[in-house]
Parts: sequence; structure tokens; C-alpha cells
Amino acid sequence: MAPGAHSGVDLVPAGECGRAPVVPAPLTVTVVRLDPDLPLPGYARSGDAGADLVARIDVILAPRGGRALVPTGIALAIPDGHAGFVQPRSGLALRHGVTCLNTPGLIDSGYRDEIAVLLINTDPDVAYEVHRGDRIAQLVIQRVETADFVEVDRLPDSDRGLGGFGSTGR
Repeated sequence: MAPGAHSGVDLVPAGECGRAPVVPAPLTVTVVRLDPDLPLPGYARSGDAGADLVARIDVILAPRGGRALVPTGIALAIPDGHAGFVQPRSGLALRHGVTCLNTPGLIDSGYRDEIAVLLINTDPDVAYEVHRGDRIAQLVIQRVETADFVEVDRLPDSDRGLGGFGSTGR
């Protein structure tokens, strides 16, 4: 279609065609605050998928792979049928080379101990100081499926077949 041409279809923003946009109710996740001076996980902006997790302790991550398990001062009860996924913060990775090992870190619904984040410093030269209260990771809560694993003699064919690591080229 040429620039400026009209498709004949008028798009109406949600909520302006007589119905309010459908916004699901937030999932309730109960939290025990193990450190009363630290905030609960929270979203920086409306619509964010990841809630910020903060450090409960100070730690120094040495350059070239220095790592530490950093407690967050919270324990969660994630509802059955859901799981928590700990993800790195992009700003820490970009500016300092600090990211999470074992990412995404999986928190099963039955886990009740303190949430901790395994951080690593990939910078080759500069140590990174984590201070108490620093935002160190993000927590994403998602619905998950369980599976019944059924043994068979042969799997059904697929377009991909046996192609694995590197099979689609560079």
C-alpha cells in the first residue's frame, strides 16, 4: 500500500468500542519478608514482566568469573501450576558484565526457603561491588505445564528430524 493510503479498515483503540480492555487480575503470590528493611519484589513500570529482586548483603564479585550466591531477603509461596524464573538485569550485564549463572533460575511452586541469586562478573579487569538493597535480578512468574512421559519404541517424524546443535547453519 502506498504511503498515506487508507486500508479501508479503521482501527479503534481497545476500550473505545464500547468495552473496556480485558486486563487479567494479578496472581497472588504470598511473600515472607525475611529482612524488614528491604522492599518486596516490585515492577518498575506498569506492564513489566519482571519484578525486581534486591540484594540482602554486600558482596564483591572479582573480575574474570567471580561469583556469589546473593540472598534477597524474601521467601515465596508460588501457587501450584506456576513457577518463578530468575532473570538477569540487562543494565548490569551491559554496563558491568554482571549476569546470573544458571539462568533462568527456576523456583518451583513447592520451594519455601529464601530466594537467592547466583551472580557472576564477566568483566576481565574490574571487580563489581553489590550493595545491600541493589536491584540484582528480575523474577518472572509464569504458568507452567506438567507432562506425562510415555515411553514408545519410535517417535513420530518431524520436518526437523534429528538435526541438533548447529544443524541450521551459522
